[in-house]
Amino acid sequence: MNKHFEDTKYYVKRAGETAKKGISEELEPLQERIQNLRDEEEEPEPGRVEKLREDIKELQGRAEGEAKEALGEARERLDKVRNREQPAE
Repeated sequence: MNKHFEDTKYYVKRAGETAKKGISEELEPLQERIQNLRDEEEEPEPGRVEKLREDIKELQGRAEGEAKEALGEARERLDKVRNREQPAE
């Protein structure tokens, strides 16, 4: 019975090695393609997070500008309302 286990262990080991070789052969073209794409990139594009940060800063600037405009308009309206409410001297 021990001989059967030794044989099984041997064949399982061989099957694992064969599978590893087969997977490596299948993935080799993909690895080469990825390496070629990496080599072609001279200057990488900004990362997704960096792009989002830039967009957020731009939106923040716009929002601040719009808020300042809205505050200015509100102040003007308040001044007009206050001037109308004051009795003429």
